[in-house]
Amino acid sequence: MPFVEVFAPHGALRADQRARLSEELVAEVMQVEGAPDTAAARSISWLVFQDVDAWSVGGRAVTADEPVRYLVRVSVPAGSLDDDQRAEMVRRVTAVLAKVDDDPDRLYAEPAAWVHIVEIQDGGWGAMGRVVRLPDIVNFVFEQPA
Repeated sequence: MPFVEVFAPHGALRADQRARLSEELVAEVMQVEGAPDTAAARSISWLVFQDVDAWSVGGRAVTADEPVRYLVRVSVPAGSLDDDQRAEMVRRVTAVLAKVDDDPDRLYAEPAAWVHIVEIQDGGWGAMGRVVRLPDIVNFVFEQPA
């Protein structure tokens, strides 16, 4: 059950880049989590874009003519990933960003894309008016008809 947020400077991503990120990022994150590609799993795997009006690096405002900087925050239930999966998550998220970036190599040469994996403690998720725990999520994902 990933919740993925893509932060980028306002107007920096074209419609085709957003569409590709929407299609590919959640799918890659779900694969790392080990979630099945089912309607139930997709229904609780969300992605939102956060258009940032002001972006600064080292105290200097980033200008519109500079290459895009990204922050991707992936929230997952605590305990659902091990160190290898976290590394794979960072690798796959960066690869998807590189596919849509105008200069894919730079994402491997400079820190222009950060990936934050946020592990939400058990009991820290809520939906349908109640607390949702990791076993509830697993049951929902694996017991729903495809």
